Amino acid sequence: MCSLVGKNALVCGASEGIGLASAQALAEQGANVTLLARRESALQLALLTLAQSGTQQHRFIVADVSKLQLALPDIQAAGFDILINNSAGPAGGALQNADAETLLAVFNQHVLAGQALLQAVLPNMRSRQWGRIVNIISTSVKEPIAMLGVSNTIRGAMASWAKTLASELGGDGITVNNVLPGYTKTQRLEQILQERAASSGQSVEKIAEAMLASVPAKRFAQAQEIAHAVAFLCQPMSGYVNGINLPVDGGRTKSL
Repeated sequence: MCSLVGKNALVCGASEGIGLASAQALAEQGANVTLLARRESALQLALLTLAQSGTQQHRFIVADVSKLQLALPDIQAAGFDILINNSAGPAGGALQNADAETLLAVFNQHVLAGQALLQAVLPNMRSRQWGRIVNIISTSVKEPIAMLGVSNTIRGAMASWAKTLASELGGDGITVNNVLPGYTKTQRLEQILQERAASSGQSVEKIAEAMLASVPAKRFAQAQEIAHAVAFLCQPMSGYVNGINLPVDGGRTKSL
């Protein structure tokens, strides 16, 4: 059954990139979609891109995922069936140079925000005995990515968080899965290219060529390709898929 009609979805980081593409994919399948991000102007534009038919209703919440307290009552009352955790990655660099303040801030932004959102949506999911939680994280949970030390660390924590929840919540009809995007044409990729070019003295073009050399598909992903994987994991027919890490990376990850 490839329909999400009547389901309510909350998509974080939904004003652009993979978050917005995921929101669009869920709306196309009939879900009522709530976008969550920091910039109201971007959310207003993003809302206009969502497919709408029948009784579908879309809206947005202006909030920073690292400061969710004011938004949580609204989220609790909305009765969400689907939660898409998606938050921007931290700046690159070697882990050995990261200070405690940076690590704590990124942990708050990803793991603690995910926990707060989980506890806000869980009562409704449990009452309906149905729920889908999808975390958009990184292939670094399988193979650490050079010069993304803080991101590697926190994404790994998110993956373990999700795996634990999959075991705890599976009996309630709630699945928890991770999508691991490869190199994807988003602002995040542009940030990484610029950082690597600055640190190496090479051009952005040379850095991009080196990255693509490691991808069997020989191209960067489109955000919509990641979004299709997210939407699949939200389907009723995906109810027996639980606790997995799903790479969508053009074959780049070498581990199983």
